[in-house]
Amino acid sequence: MKSIKLMKGEFDESLNLLLAPGIKAGFPSPAGDYLRESLDFNRDLIRHPEATFYGLVEGDSMENAGINDGDIAVIDRSLEPQDGDVVVGYINGDFTVKFLDLSHRAEGYIELRPANPRYQPIRIDETDNFEVWGVVVWTIKNWKR
Repeated sequence: MKSIKLMKGEFDESLNLLLAPGIKAGFPSPAGDYLRESLDFNRDLIRHPEATFYGLVEGDSMENAGINDGDIAVIDRSLEPQDGDVVVGYINGDFTVKFLDLSHRAEGYIELRPANPRYQPIRIDETDNFEVWGVVVWTIKNWKR
């Protein structure tokens, strides 16, 4: 079930990259003429630096949600998890990345749902050692492996 390796981010340095607004997935546009703003991952993507971690995703249980083996998950531990969020769960000694399903609370359990039909949901009840460790707010992909 282990599907994420956690690491604390370093947020003390600025990383400014040029931001090309409105890149279309259809007909190409000359984006080079519009490079005016900059994007700083630490400033623009991280809302709570003191509670944010990176995690290296391992495995394919979330591939249909676009989260693949080798992706980097940006995890915010300060957010209150909501039904349907992608979360990092800590269950019985292992970390895993799944959708949080709270629809069975009245029946005495919740589920962590994968995004791959080859895997079954993980049912969690009061006998499990479980906590939502954090909410995944971004994923970063490497398209050139």
